[in-house]
Amino acid sequence: MAGRRSLGRRFGWLWGAYAVSTAGTWLAFDAFALIAVLALDAGPAQVSLLAAVGPAVGAAVSVPLGPWVEVRRKRPVMMATDLVRCAVLLSIPVAFALGRLSFGQLLLVSVAVAAADITFNAAAGAFLKDLLPRQDLLVANGRFEATTWTASMVGPPLGGAAIGLFGPVTTVVADAVSYLLSAVGIRAIGDAERHPARPEPALTRARDLLEGWRHILADPALRPLFLNTLLVNSLIMAASPPLLILMVDDLHFAPWQYALAFAVPCTGGLLGSRLAPRLVARHGRHRVLVTAGALRACWPIGLAFTGPGTPGLVLVMLVELGLITCCAVYNPVLATHRLDRTPAGRVTRTLAAWSATGKATTATTTALWGVLAARTGPRTAIALAGVLLLVTPLLLPRRDDTTEAGDEPASVAVRPGGG
Repeated sequence: MAGRRSLGRRFGWLWGAYAVSTAGTWLAFDAFALIAVLALDAGPAQVSLLAAVGPAVGAAVSVPLGPWVEVRRKRPVMMATDLVRCAVLLSIPVAFALGRLSFGQLLLVSVAVAAADITFNAAAGAFLKDLLPRQDLLVANGRFEATTWTASMVGPPLGGAAIGLFGPVTTVVADAVSYLLSAVGIRAIGDAERHPARPEPALTRARDLLEGWRHILADPALRPLFLNTLLVNSLIMAASPPLLILMVDDLHFAPWQYALAFAVPCTGGLLGSRLAPRLVARHGRHRVLVTAGALRACWPIGLAFTGPGTPGLVLVMLVELGLITCCAVYNPVLATHRLDRTPAGRVTRTLAAWSATGKATTATTTALWGVLAARTGPRTAIALAGVLLLVTPLLLPRRDDTTEAGDEPASVAVRPGGG
């Protein structure tokens, strides 16, 4: 019943804004890479550069924005970042229509979108904590998680069809429009947000840039979860390009079979996100975090045994189904626990630090695994990532520390998602 109850009109608008922008993002999944290949004749090196450098530089650019956003109302920041993403994305179809599109522009837009993503998600996490009472945060994060997995299941196939019918920049236009609609939805929430206290001095100090990392690393509950999440997410993502090469090039699966192997298991995301509140209510947050966190690390090693034909396709689907279901349970519980452990005056900087580090780590690990796959073969690279993942549960917290962090006094105080 907890997953079905209404969380209010204002949350409804926030959820709607998140749903439309997430749908646009997944509709445009891999759009930059496809544009680089189809419109600019880019090679593998340029595509890899686009995938790694954009998010990594965007993460670095977002770091000084955290302290600045912390002392401002979050709703205007969220609308502004939506409009920025809309504008920079629309520059791509405009340049394409004029025959002026370049790889450098794609790279700059990728950086801007990545920085805006991190800033938006950090502001949204702080806004959500202020919007809802503590007991509703897990339900809200579960709904965001279910929305993400629904979009990831439906969006890429529709986006691929749209590109085939209408051209390579079609999904970029749709993604830009989704951010405009998101800004409209966030505006409809209404202006009832509390004004955060401004610290003195008002200018950002060097120590403010590191405050998010200081809080994470000093907290005995967040520190192991942070390190665990960095390793698990980066290793899972690093194995994705070698798996694509293994399935499409070595085992000769058709592109539609490859897409199907990852679209169908996304139903596990819907299941896991709905189970999360019920499992926490029955077994407690700490036990669910540790159990789901450990189980999600056990599945990817199975991908190293992918073979040809229907048995290989079924194996990939089963492994991905198990992985996604465990992640969908873990992610909203982690997101809720992270908000509970972070005082209101540090939420934005903490989420920005968490997200920026995650993007940079994933980009670096993906690049390293690309080199490894080129030297040893894709199956070996997948197997090594799977073996290393089996060690990551050792980083999960052993002590049950699920208490809520107390908010700092106003004189001191200066996306939800699993990260």
